[in-house]
Amino acid sequence: MLKNSYVWIAISCLWIKTLALSFIGFQLRVQTILDALLIVLNPIGPLMLLIGLSFYWSKNVKLYPLIGIMFLITGLLYGDLLYYRFYTDFVTVPILFQFSNVGGLGPSTLELLSWWDLLLFADLLLIGFLVFRKKLPSLKPVKRAKRNYLITGISLMLLTIGIGLLNAPHLFAESYNREQMVKNIGPFQYHAFDIGVAATSSFYYLLAESNDTAKVIEYTQASDTEADSFGIAKGKNVVLVSMESTQEFVINQKVNGEELTPFLNRLVEESYYFSSIYDQTAQGKTSDSEFMIDTGLYPMESGAVFVRKTENKFIGLPHIFKEEGDYYSAVFHGNDPTFWNRENMYESLGYNHFYSKEAYDVTEENSVNYGIKDMPFFKQSISHLEELPQPYYARFITLTNHFPFLLEEEDQFIEEAETEEGVVNRYITTIRYQDEAIRLLFEQLKEKGLYENTIFVLYGDHYGISEKYDHGVMDLLDMETSSLNRMKLKKIPLIIHVPGQEGKTFAHNGGEIDIRPTLLHLMGIQSEVPSLGQNLFIRSNDHPVIFRNGDFITDKYLLKDKRCYSLEKEEMVDAARCAPTEEIVREELGLSDEIIYGDLLRFVE
Repeated sequence: MLKNSYVWIAISCLWIKTLALSFIGFQLRVQTILDALLIVLNPIGPLMLLIGLSFYWSKNVKLYPLIGIMFLITGLLYGDLLYYRFYTDFVTVPILFQFSNVGGLGPSTLELLSWWDLLLFADLLLIGFLVFRKKLPSLKPVKRAKRNYLITGISLMLLTIGIGLLNAPHLFAESYNREQMVKNIGPFQYHAFDIGVAATSSFYYLLAESNDTAKVIEYTQASDTEADSFGIAKGKNVVLVSMESTQEFVINQKVNGEELTPFLNRLVEESYYFSSIYDQTAQGKTSDSEFMIDTGLYPMESGAVFVRKTENKFIGLPHIFKEEGDYYSAVFHGNDPTFWNRENMYESLGYNHFYSKEAYDVTEENSVNYGIKDMPFFKQSISHLEELPQPYYARFITLTNHFPFLLEEEDQFIEEAETEEGVVNRYITTIRYQDEAIRLLFEQLKEKGLYENTIFVLYGDHYGISEKYDHGVMDLLDMETSSLNRMKLKKIPLIIHVPGQEGKTFAHNGGEIDIRPTLLHLMGIQSEVPSLGQNLFIRSNDHPVIFRNGDFITDKYLLKDKRCYSLEKEEMVDAARCAPTEEIVREELGLSDEIIYGDLLRFVE
C-alpha cells in the first residue's frame, strides 16, 4: 500500500472532519447499526480518490496541490454546513448557480456563522505547517502502490454504495430525499450523483412525447361543482398577498399579552380560514410557492423552476383567468426584477406586467434587509393597482418579514419576545409589522373603492424559523421539541376573504399546491389543465400532503425522516403503516417531475 505520511494525514483529517459534520453539523439520524456504519465508511473511498489527484500523474506527491485539494473539499463541506443550518437541506448544483438568490454573503449568511467553524480549517494549518517546515519525509509512491491505492479507493466507494442501496432500496428513485442520499452513499458520492442528474436533465425534454400527458391528465382530480361555494367569487378581481416567512402559529398568538397579528385575527373571523395548510416549498422558497399556486405542480427537487425552466410552456392562473374572463394580471414586488429570474418566469406564467423595484421610490430610509419595507410598498402599490384594467389578477409579495428579521425601532409595534433565541425574538417584531402593513393595504383598497368586488387570498409562502432556531419557538409556545411538533411548525396560514361571505374555519390538512384548484372553484372555473392540487373545500384527509423530500402527512400518519408516526397515538410506529402512502408520494412527485423536466404542457392545446 502507498507509503506517504502527507497523503494519509490528509485523508485522516478530512475523514474526521466529515464524520464530525455528519453527526454534529448535519445531525444525520441513525436508526440502525448499518446507518452508523455507512456514515463512518462512506467518505473513505472518495477521499482516497480525491487526494490521489495529487500524485496520479507524477512521480512525487505534489504537496501544494494536495493542500489545495484539502481546501476545496473543506470549502464544499463548509458550504453544505452553512446551507444546512438554515434550510435543513444539502446544496445542489442548480442552487450554486442561484447563489445570489439564497442571500449571497449578506446578513442572512452572517447570521449562520460561528466561531467554532474555524476548527474546520485547523487541519489545513497543520498540514501547511508540516509541508512548509518539511517535518515529514515525502516518499515517492511506486507504480504498483498507486495502482493498489486506486483500486482500493474505487472498491470501497462501490462497496458502500451497494450497501447503501441494500439499506434503502428506493434510494435513487427517492433522490429528492437528500438526507437519505447523504446518509446512505455519503456527502461526496451524493454531490457526484447530483452533478450527473443536473448534466442529464435535458434528456427528459428530448425523450418526451405527447402521449406522456395522458396519465397526468387521468390522475388530475376534478373540482366538485355541486359544493355551495362554487362560483361565489365569479368575475371578481383577485388579489393574492404572499406573506413572507409567515407560519400559522402566529395567528391568534399573544406575546406578553399583545396579539402578534391583530388585523389578521379579525380577518380570519370573516373569511374562509384553513388552519392546517403546510409549507411544501423546496430550494426555491418564495418562488416555489408562487409556482405551486399558479400551476398546481410541485417544485423541483433541486434548484428552482423559476431559474431552471423558464423556457418551458406553463399554463398558469394568468392564462386561465385570461381565457375565462379576459383578466389582466400583474405582480407587485419591491425587489430587483432579476431576483429569482422573476422577469422571465412571470412572462412564462402569463403575467401582463411586473411592477418590480424600478416602479417604486426605494430609498435607504424606507428599506431593510431584502428591499422596500411592506408599508411603503403597499402605499406606493395602490396607485399602480388603480391603473389596472378590471377584472384583474394581482399578486403582492411582501419582504420585511425575512430572515434574519431586521427592523428599526421606530417601525416596531411590539416588543421583542424574550426567548433565548434572538432570531425568534426579532421574528415577533417583523410579523407584527407585516400585519400592520396588510391592515393598511385593506384600508387603502376600501378608500379607493377596490375592496367590495375583490376576492383576497393571503397565505404564508414558507416557514420563517428553520429547525436551527425552532427551540426558540418551542420555548415561546411552551411546546416540547419533537418530530410531531416540528411538523406543526411547517403549517402556514391560508385566508380566503370574499367580502359579504360569512367566515368559516377548516381544520383538515392541505398544502400550498391546493390553493390553485380552491381558487378556481370559488371563481366558478373548471380547468382541464393538468395539475396535482385538490380543492380544499372537498379535499380528502386520506390523501397525503406531500413534501418535496418525500415526507408526507395524512389524518392518521406522518412520515418524517423515514420514520412513521401515528398522529392518534403521537408515537413512532412500524414503517409498514406508511409504506402504501409512500407509493402515492413517489407517483405524484414523479408525475410532476415528468411534466416539468419533459415540458409536457407544450403538448396541451
